[in-house]
Amino acid sequence: MKIIICGAGQVGWQIARHLSSERNDVTVVDNNAELVRRITDTLDVQGISGHASYPDILERAGARDADMIIAATHSDEVNMVTCQVAHSIFNIRRKIARLRAQSYLDAIYSDLYRRDHLPIDVVISPEREVAEAALQRLASPAAFDTESFLDGRGTLMGIAIEGDCPVINTPLRQLTDLFSTLRAVVVGVRRDGALFVPNAKDQLFVGDEAYIFTHTDDMARTLEIFGKVQTKQERVVIIGGGNVGRAVALALENRADRVRVRMIERSRDVAEAAADALDRTIVLNGDGLDAALLEEAGITSADAVLAVTDDDKTNLLASVRAKEMGCKMSICLVNDPTLVPLMGPLDIDAYINPRSTTVSSILRHVRHGRVRGVYSIGDAEAEMLEAQVLGTSPLAGQRIRDVAFPEGALVGGILKPSGMVKPTGETRIEEGDIVVIFAMSDDVPEVERLLQVSIDFF
Repeated sequence: MKIIICGAGQVGWQIARHLSSERNDVTVVDNNAELVRRITDTLDVQGISGHASYPDILERAGARDADMIIAATHSDEVNMVTCQVAHSIFNIRRKIARLRAQSYLDAIYSDLYRRDHLPIDVVISPEREVAEAALQRLASPAAFDTESFLDGRGTLMGIAIEGDCPVINTPLRQLTDLFSTLRAVVVGVRRDGALFVPNAKDQLFVGDEAYIFTHTDDMARTLEIFGKVQTKQERVVIIGGGNVGRAVALALENRADRVRVRMIERSRDVAEAAADALDRTIVLNGDGLDAALLEEAGITSADAVLAVTDDDKTNLLASVRAKEMGCKMSICLVNDPTLVPLMGPLDIDAYINPRSTTVSSILRHVRHGRVRGVYSIGDAEAEMLEAQVLGTSPLAGQRIRDVAFPEGALVGGILKPSGMVKPTGETRIEEGDIVVIFAMSDDVPEVERLLQVSIDFF
């Protein structure tokens, strides 16, 4: 497939990395020649230096015969115009745009994105993706990473294995014998910084990070088995009153179980805008690192702090200070993946990487066949894919043990007409089933080959 990616920043680079590794013909466009040089030096892609919305630049990038364009520059307006030019002049069939401004995303203006108006097939909002990720972290405070699949029936959880975990040093195959009704599968393990897919003989050790796919109804029991206690979030402090902070606060206000939310925002204008947009959230204007202001916000008795400012270091330090002052849980927004190893030593419970959430959302709309969802894990080390099995797929009608899955892939769950089932070697995958598969990045192309029959999303 021939794909043009507009924007060579962090998101563009990661998407190009994924798609070029899967033997797609990828061209990256950016007006920063240095970023273009970096991406062409490190990835098997072509690069064009210039403004992505200019027709002559898109023509040089191969727009005449491109299958898809992904507009992920830092400018909403450039992304919108790029999609319009791609449609009107080059008739590119699939157009994806990243848009940040909330005005462009308001539901009352959704009619704007019709083919006879502004022809964008898929609009990606990083702020909305991050806000949703933050809400998922809050919903499962004992996990450092969570993502929902199968229309909410299945959940991927990242759990840190500690000394009080009841199943340490236990071969994974014995978990089925010990907890025969538990619908949960350990699909990935990070040990000493390296992520791998475990086999039935592997054990979990103190210090491991386990990725577990579980039926959503079994989340509490799964957490208990792995030594975690699920607590209710009743008091939340949000540091940062921008689009992400406001979206999370609004969602918490709308929940049936009333959550007391307080927000701290440094900018007076942003704080006033947040106060106007929210009904029950108390908004304080000041520095989220100020201990006196944190105490005024009730951090000492808070169940969770969510640090979502636009500065990584502020988020890290605010999370550390909040935990020191008695907050039970800290969630931190971090753009720089090199800071993630600091989370453990700093006692930060969970983090959100906006780049990963945005990349996952875009990849969800790029995959072949009937892929319904993609979640990028770690620094693009692995993916969790959700896909429908078609009648002509190599998986259809086969028992799992008879399918030649690559070593770095494992089926976490299957949704059948009767409901979600925990897969075993004897489980037969039928046409129409929806499967969720954990795959290391190098093995994603082979998993896609097993899932796809054609490029049928156009």
